[in-house]
Amino acid sequence: MNRRATVITTLLIVVASTIAACSSDDGNSTGPSVTFATVPAETDAPQTDPPTTVSAPADTSAETSSPDTSAAVPETTVAPGPVPEDSADIGTPAISIEQVAEVVFAVGMAIRPGDSTLYVVQQGGLIVPVADGTAGAPVLDISDRTSADSEMGLLGLEFHPAEPYAYVNYIANDGTNDGDTSGDTVIVEYLVQDDGTFDVGTRREVLRIEQPHNNHNGGHLLFGPDGYLYIGTGDGGSANDPDRRALNVSDLLGKMLRINPRPDGDNPYSVPADNPFVDVPGARPEVFSVGLRNPWRYSFDRATGDLWIGDVGQGEWEEIDVAWADQGGARGANYGWSAFEGNHRYNTDQPEDGVTQPIFEYTHGPGCSVTGGARYRGGAIPALSGWYVYGDACSGEIRALQLKSRAVAQDVLLGTTAGVTALEEGADGELYVLTHQLGLLAILPG
Repeated sequence: MNRRATVITTLLIVVASTIAACSSDDGNSTGPSVTFATVPAETDAPQTDPPTTVSAPADTSAETSSPDTSAAVPETTVAPGPVPEDSADIGTPAISIEQVAEVVFAVGMAIRPGDSTLYVVQQGGLIVPVADGTAGAPVLDISDRTSADSEMGLLGLEFHPAEPYAYVNYIANDGTNDGDTSGDTVIVEYLVQDDGTFDVGTRREVLRIEQPHNNHNGGHLLFGPDGYLYIGTGDGGSANDPDRRALNVSDLLGKMLRINPRPDGDNPYSVPADNPFVDVPGARPEVFSVGLRNPWRYSFDRATGDLWIGDVGQGEWEEIDVAWADQGGARGANYGWSAFEGNHRYNTDQPEDGVTQPIFEYTHGPGCSVTGGARYRGGAIPALSGWYVYGDACSGEIRALQLKSRAVAQDVLLGTTAGVTALEEGADGELYVLTHQLGLLAILPG
């Protein structure tokens, strides 16, 4: 790729932009501190029949009811994946950060199967293709349906791995378009034409979730190795999980959802039959994991299928969670919010049992809002192989975790740029950084 020659110095620290990964709602902060934690092993699930699907309910709005975290999680088949090798151990990786395209207000990026173009998400409602370092005309413009207001706007994009469809996640604006309700999370499907443009005439609403507040909207969506769509939702906002939604299995907020987004008869999508709460009375069958505050960005390790989640914290602790694929993955996992913030007890009226603790956490100081990233599986930077690379929206720091025996051995600073809104993988496993101010950047050898 012919990239622009502008190199972003690793010493630059700028004022963080107001992006959808907002952290503390009450202004609390503490000095910097870092701790490591080993993820406890989970029980392997016994063999069962291959998954099928069941129809999802037509009404997809979130409901509020008393938490039911004691519901039994049915067992199912999880095909063991390869045990991940330790991260490379040949010194601290050296990188450089180079601007690829000045697509401002960038919050995400997706790769279309078989297409080397980088499709960049602009929070104001545009999706812009970038090829050979050049930004083209938008392939989708939904600026009449959403707007970049604080943690709202166009927040996520994903392409179907086998069919010519794309899925976008946005927060509806003023309710003037096709029944859009202000503040709702809306997942929409579009047919993608051969030239990469989205056919707006094929717009089909897949899922709508009522949002009680204007923050903690999540926004990411990603197809997993199993071919299902994973949708991360925030806890509904305000502060401190006031409605106690995150551990409530009858509510879609504060969760990782898992669906087949293609229509099933009259239903806009279907639910995999092996989702953990399909047969639990009162539970939403779409729920796959619980106890998330704002899973702004997450990724599947392309080498192992492990799911890595950057979950934005409340007032003190940012956390990174991991679900090992060969130990059941994220199926039925409880990541603790709001019984815990990171490893620390939080709302004491919420149950503390059954929590999968984060593999890593850090306190507020130079950073305050974790931006989840990916394990590096590219070939350009051998010293970075297997390291988990992540960022922070407030500090603009890009950091990496070295793993030894599924625990964090060290956390190192790779570089600093404008506030990081996302870290995404290209088709070749190389990493890109998204920012509001500088647009699309590439992580290159130092």
